Amino acid sequence: HASALAGEHDTGRDWLVFTWDGVGLGEDGTLWGGEALSGKPGAWQRVATLRPFYLPGGDKAAREPWRSALAVCWEIGRQWKPPGRNEQDLKLLQHAWQRRLNSPQTSAVGRLFDATAALAGICQTASFEGQGPMWLEASCRKQADPVELPLQHNENGLWQSDWQPLVEALLDAGWSTAEQAARVHATLAQTVVQQAIHIRQQQPVECIGLCGGVFQNRVLCEQAITQLEANDFKVYLNEQIPMNDGGLSFGQIIEYGAQQE
Repeated sequence: HASALAGEHDTGRDWLVFTWDGVGLGEDGTLWGGEALSGKPGAWQRVATLRPFYLPGGDKAAREPWRSALAVCWEIGRQWKPPGRNEQDLKLLQHAWQRRLNSPQTSAVGRLFDATAALAGICQTASFEGQGPMWLEASCRKQADPVELPLQHNENGLWQSDWQPLVEALLDAGWSTAEQAARVHATLAQTVVQQAIHIRQQQPVECIGLCGGVFQNRVLCEQAITQLEANDFKVYLNEQIPMNDGGLSFGQIIEYGAQQE
């Protein structure tokens, strides 16, 4: 994703690219999808991410957002029951999750969006991947204040945003569906900006890129761009190459070519 965006605009400059998507295999063997990469094609460095969680059922979570919702709740020690799910089946699923059976770890924003869509009561089961986030976006009726997420260095030296306060607010605040949707988008837009500002304090940041399927979300993208530009960042999006998986082959070509130089 990052190389596709850089390849469309300028492969020679240094970038800070937020690659937010569904799951993709990362260099550490976990499933990435909420990363910030610094550098240029052929020389990317992962500098920021989101708190990871374990997906019960693995690939099934892409079509069953309630699984992602359970995962983030279990991760923080909270209980939540998906509508229409058998209690005994959920206990068995949690037991497997606790033992990390068919429960890969992920930092994907796409799965976090799924979780929030399920917690907001918008989408428990999807007929196509991304349905939950799309319905959550469609539920936004106004802007809202973000939930403040902690940002700190993790054990690998990456800036890591912790989504726990957002999940707790969705469980406890008693917001309407529209307000829940608005808060989720405002919070994740602010997360991009907070990470960018903290990274800029450590290294020069000339250009910000936003790519990956998550940034097809117009509400999130527009809020993130507005706030980034207000903080003196130059922001770039894919214009001719798809920002979702449709642009991956182009990105692979750009990355391979850079590695041969």
